[in-house]
Amino acid sequence: MNPDLDLSLDRVIRAPRKRVWDAWTDPASLARWWIPEPLRCRVDELDVRAGGAFVTRMSEDGDTFVPHLDACFLVVEDYERIVFTNALDSGWRPATPQPVAMTAEVVLRDHPDGTDYRVVVRHGDPAARERHADLGFADGWGTVTAQLARVAESGS
Repeated sequence: MNPDLDLSLDRVIRAPRKRVWDAWTDPASLARWWIPEPLRCRVDELDVRAGGAFVTRMSEDGDTFVPHLDACFLVVEDYERIVFTNALDSGWRPATPQPVAMTAEVVLRDHPDGTDYRVVVRHGDPAARERHADLGFADGWGTVTAQLARVAESGS
C-alpha cells in the first residue's frame, strides 16, 4: 500500500470466509449491504470473474434508481480476492467516473474469529486520494463493511 495514493480498511468479520464471499458474489446479498442505508441498492450486473461487469444503482425512495457504479472485475480468486475498477466501465471502455476513479482490492483471509477482511482502494494521484478521503471514504466504506458484516454474520 502506498499511503500517498491509497486508502484502506481492515476488519474482522465474525463469519466464515465463504459467507463473506457469498455476500460479495450473490446479487441479492450484495444489494443488502453495498450502499449505505437508508439508500437502497439495485444490482444490474454482477459477473464475478476477471473481465466481468459490476453495475449497481441506488435509490433514496426505493422507486427511482440512479447510476451508482459501472465497473469491471480485474481479478477474481474464489474465496480469497476480488479486484475491480471503475476506470473501465462494464463494457471495458475507458471511463471518467465521478466522484473519483479507483481500483479496489478486497482480500479475505481466515482469522480465528472469522474472516480477516482487508480493502485497499488505489488512486491515480494524491489529489484523487485526498478527494476520496474528503468525500468520506472512512465513513462510507466503514458503513458498508459493517452492513456486509451483518449480512455475513446473520448467515442469511
